[in-house]
Amino acid sequence: MDNITDRLPSIWGEKYVRSRASYQKLLDQSTPHLYARWALCYVLVFVFLLRIFFSEGWYVVCYTHAIYMLSLFLQFLSPKFDPSLEQQQQDEMVEDGLQGVDIEDNDEFRPFIRRLPEFKFWIKATQASLLALICSFIPLLDIPVFWPILLMYFVVLFSLTMKRQIQHMIKYHYIPFDLGKAKYNKGAK
Repeated sequence: MDNITDRLPSIWGEKYVRSRASYQKLLDQSTPHLYARWALCYVLVFVFLLRIFFSEGWYVVCYTHAIYMLSLFLQFLSPKFDPSLEQQQQDEMVEDGLQGVDIEDNDEFRPFIRRLPEFKFWIKATQASLLALICSFIPLLDIPVFWPILLMYFVVLFSLTMKRQIQHMIKYHYIPFDLGKAKYNKGAK
């Protein structure tokens, strides 16, 4: 398999490898700092929205950014292993007459594993916000549109998508958020 550093002149390949290693080191150091990482992401989104508001343009870039962020959020809320697919497989096994063969007990504890882990969600959201901010400085991407229609469409899309996601969560009894460690009364025995 051909590596990108093999195709670059040696000096550029070395710089690429060093910059990639520096980037990875920065990511590794930022891992335990949850609130600082998300604060950076929120600041980038806020600066981007200020740029859109004061420039009165780049609404298509803003809409695209919002749709992508919604997609990331839905992946963050969704389980890695979809319970609806597992139930469908179990139903097919029952129809095929294999009901006694290795069907899992529904009372068994199964931890919630996200389709998109929090750290990857943060990385993708931060990269998308930075890219959207950069795109808001490119005049070619300032496509004239009637922004209230885009806003209305996004609100409707967000509402319907979240309604479907919440119904899925209720139907299959999972909560994608860690509500903290169970606390017990000190005086109770």
